Amino acid sequence: MVGYLDDEEATAQAIDRDGWLHTGDVGKVDEQDHLTVTDRLKDMYISGGFNVYPAEVEQALARLDGVVESAVVGMPDERMGEVGRAFVVRTTEDALSVADVTDFLRERVANFKMPRDVVFIDQLPRNAAGKVLKDELRSKP
Repeated sequence: MVGYLDDEEATAQAIDRDGWLHTGDVGKVDEQDHLTVTDRLKDMYISGGFNVYPAEVEQALARLDGVVESAVVGMPDERMGEVGRAFVVRTTEDALSVADVTDFLRERVANFKMPRDVVFIDQLPRNAAGKVLKDELRSKP
């Protein structure tokens, strides 16, 4: 990539002086040197000094019966800096309770990764390409 069309500012933010493209993806390399992209850096939030990658919590929620899909975002918190809020789309309105979700997650993610709030919604907001609009979720009360 040589840059964004007609957007020098975005190009300068994405490509460093040495020509490296910074995609904003976060990943890990395993023992066989395989790279797995795990999340987006801009989606990560810091809770009590710990980095939380929402994709990890979302992947755990995907294994809970009754969850169609979910999105986790960081929300401002006076004491912790940020805390998670999970937006969950259920198979049916009475498929799950907040307690069902938190009990399930408590066994699968570290305490600092636990969403402080669980909000059930009918569908996740998406852009024309189908990407979840997390900024829109952050602005929900």
